[in-house]
Amino acid sequence: MTAVLVAAFLIVHGLLHPGVWTAPQQPDKAAPFNPGHSWAMAAAHVPAASTRSTALALAWYTAVVYAIAGAGVLAGSGWWPTAALVAAASGLALKAIWFDPWLSVGVLLDVGLIAAVACTWPASLY
Repeated sequence: MTAVLVAAFLIVHGLLHPGVWTAPQQPDKAAPFNPGHSWAMAAAHVPAASTRSTALALAWYTAVVYAIAGAGVLAGSGWWPTAALVAAASGLALKAIWFDPWLSVGVLLDVGLIAAVACTWPASLY
């Protein structure tokens, strides 16, 4: 049962990444954040269209790696923690480069996942 819950968390958390970054922007309402704006990309003078495309690509990459980690948990493989760490690191990079306070919960989830893997928790999966 633990494996199913951990796998579900990994897959759902991963799929939230492209969901958040591809959410349609309503012209009459202010969006929680704009994936076409990044403090780091703006400092490098990257156009908004390229910034948005990069955010979407990194969000989809993060989702795929999280899904792979979740599948690894269900398969009982020994490599799933590595995939989970890679996914969490790419999720943190995404949230750091496109930082907005609205994304803070995602940062906490990624950091929590890194801490759980570092502590080999839950032990029944290792």
